[in-house]
Amino acid sequence: MRATTALKWFKSSYSGSEGGQCLEVAVAWRKSSYSGSDGGQCVEVATCTDTVHVRDSKVQDGPVLDLAPASWAQLTGWVSR
Repeated sequence: MRATTALKWFKSSYSGSEGGQCLEVAVAWRKSSYSGSDGGQCVEVATCTDTVHVRDSKVQDGPVLDLAPASWAQLTGWVSR
């Protein structure tokens, strides 16, 4: 997989609306190196310590599937059969 150029920043849900101090974090989304340049169907993943986030590469603001690393390993093992 290769890293995408942009990071997706998220503001903490504990941040208030008054614009005070808050924490933002970013995840780097990666697309499979098997994805072609023709815009075919593909997923992107972003990994954190205890979660693998999965999304549709064509709907970047759409829903995200959050998996435990062991579940991600099981899924990719099953898909590659």
